[in-house]
Amino acid sequence: MVTFTDQSIDFIEELRLRRWARENYVPSAERDATWHPIVLDEMSRKDAERNTVAALAG
Repeated sequence: MVTFTDQSIDFIEELRLRRWARENYVPSAERDATWHPIVLDEMSRKDAERNTVAALAG
């Protein structure tokens, strides 16, 4: 897993991290706070999408 660093990343690397986050999604309670902020952000976005779908299906 990618951990947080102070290094900036380029756009392609950001897309790779976001894709990794989607493919390796875990519930928020199981996430490691040391994961890269982009990974955590993308998993949070997926949480929001799942909540929207659940609410609409409700």
